[in-house]
Amino acid sequence: MLVRLSRLFGLAVVAVTLASCAQLQYPDRTSTHTDDFGTPVGTQEVRDGGDLVMGLSSEPDRLDPTTSSSFYTRYVMSSICEKLYDNDSSGNLVPQLATALPTVSEDGLTVTIPVRDGIKFADGTSFDAAAVRTSLQRHLSMKTSQRTSELGPIESIEATGDSEVVLHYKKPFAPITAALADRAGMIMSPAALAKNGDNFGDHPVCVGPFKFVKRVPQTSIVVERDPLYYDAKQVHLQTITYRIMVDANIRAANLRSGDIQVADYISPQDADALKKDSKLRLLQTRSLGFMGVYLNLGNVDGVGKPTKPIDTPLAKDARVREALSLSIDRSALVDTVFNNWYEPMCSPIVPQSTFATPTVNNCPTYDPQRSRQLLAEAGVQLPYRVKMAVQTSQDRLRYAQAMQASAAAGGFDIEIVPTEYSTMLDMQKRGNYEAMLLGWSGRIDPDGNITRFMTTKSSGNYSGYSSPIADDLLGQAARTTDTAKRADLYAQAVQQIQKDNPYLYTYRERLLTAHSTQVTGVEMYPDGVVRLGKAAYLTDRS
Repeated sequence: MLVRLSRLFGLAVVAVTLASCAQLQYPDRTSTHTDDFGTPVGTQEVRDGGDLVMGLSSEPDRLDPTTSSSFYTRYVMSSICEKLYDNDSSGNLVPQLATALPTVSEDGLTVTIPVRDGIKFADGTSFDAAAVRTSLQRHLSMKTSQRTSELGPIESIEATGDSEVVLHYKKPFAPITAALADRAGMIMSPAALAKNGDNFGDHPVCVGPFKFVKRVPQTSIVVERDPLYYDAKQVHLQTITYRIMVDANIRAANLRSGDIQVADYISPQDADALKKDSKLRLLQTRSLGFMGVYLNLGNVDGVGKPTKPIDTPLAKDARVREALSLSIDRSALVDTVFNNWYEPMCSPIVPQSTFATPTVNNCPTYDPQRSRQLLAEAGVQLPYRVKMAVQTSQDRLRYAQAMQASAAAGGFDIEIVPTEYSTMLDMQKRGNYEAMLLGWSGRIDPDGNITRFMTTKSSGNYSGYSSPIADDLLGQAARTTDTAKRADLYAQAVQQIQKDNPYLYTYRERLLTAHSTQVTGVEMYPDGVVRLGKAAYLTDRS
C-alpha cells in the first residue's frame, strides 16, 4: 500500500494541545518519488516463526539508550526497547508505553504522563512508574548521557502511584513529548540497570516485541521474540539478526539472492534497479534529518566540556568557514552524486514543517570567487588545507570527492580521511578532528535537530560552538508554546548559526530501504527507523 505523507510531522509542545498538523508541499525536484512507508500485517495471511535477517550499513554503538549517539542503534532498539511515545507514518505522536499524551499545567512547569501497568520487562520484572522514573533520571544525570539536553530543564521527577509520572520543570519545555518519542523515552529494566550499571548496553533489557540474545562485534546482533511482551500475539518472527554489511553493493546483492530479507540505506546508485525488481519492495520517504560538515571550533577536551581556542584560521575566523560554505555547490553535487534522489539544504528545519520559513531554507549561492576573496581577507595562504573525516561508504566517499573538487575552485584543499563510522562517533565526542562529514537522522520537533548540537556545553555540541545569541533564542523557543513565535525564534537562531557556520548543512537524504516481498509488516517512517517488531513471512500459497 502506497501512502503519501500528507500531514505535518507531529509537533509536541507543552500545552493543552500537544500536536498540530498542516499540509506538506513537495518541491518539483522530487515529485517523481512517491512515499511508501510499508504495510502493516493487518489481515494478510502470515506464518508464525521464522528468522529474518536485516543488512545494516554500519555497526551500531553500544545498545544503551542513555549514551547512544548512533542512528543504527535505533534500528535494533526499536525491536527490544519501546518508548513512552512513538511517531506514526503521518508524523503524529502516539502513546507507546504511555497510555495518553501528557497533560500540562497552565504554567507549563508540571508535565504528567500516564503509563501502562500490568506489563513486564523482558527479565520478568514489573514495568511501572517507578521504573520510568529510574530511566529518565539516568538519562538526565549520567555523566556520559547524550539525552540530558533533550529532556530540558527538569527540576525533579516523581512517580505518583504505579501508573503516573510527573516531570517538574524549572522553565516550560515545549519539545518534551517529541523527545520522549526517541531514546530519551526508552525505559530500561531497573533490575538490569542495578546489575549491569554502565555496562547495561552489553545486556540491554527493556519492554519490546523482542529481547536481546547476543552480539558479535562488527558482525551481527541477534534478538528473539519475547513471550512476556504485552502484545505478543502481534509478534510473528522468532528471531531477527541484524547483520553488519557496510558495502551497499553487497547489501543489494544479498537482497537479490535472498540471503537477507531487509536492507537499510539503499544507495541511490541501486535504488532505480531495485525498484523494478518484482521480488523486492522499495520503501521510501523524506527524511527529518540532514547531512553536513562539522567544523571543530572549540571541542578540545571532549563534548560538553568548556570550550578552548583552537589556533587555526578555520576555527578562529568565521570568514574562512563562510568561504568553505560558499565553495560547496550543493545543488550540483546532490544531482551528480545521488541521481536526483536527494535534495540540497542549508537548514536543520525540515522544509515542509510548520516551523520552516523561506529565510532559513535558502542556500547561499555557489560562489568560489567570493570564497577566495574571503580567504584573502582572512590572510590565509591558498590553497587552504582542511582535513575531513568521511564515513567509509561508497556514497559518502563519492560525495566527499565531489565536494573536494568543488571546494578546490574556492581555494580549499580538502584532505579526505576515510574513517569507520564507530570511530567517527568517538572522534565527535572526544573532539579530535578538524572537519567531519556526518549527519543526523532528525526529530519531529526542531529543538531535537538544533538545540543539542548548538547550545553551549550541550552533550551533543560536537563543534564546541558557543553563541550567547543562539543560546538565548533556542532557550526562548523551547519555552514558547505558540507555533508562530517558535518558528520566528528558530528562524533567528538558524540565521545566527548560518552566520557562524559551526556546521555546514549540505543535503537531505531520501530514506531508502528494501525488503523481500516474501515478508510483510516492515515499516519505515520519516524518523528513519526501520520497524521490524510486527514483521512476518507471508504464508506460502504455492
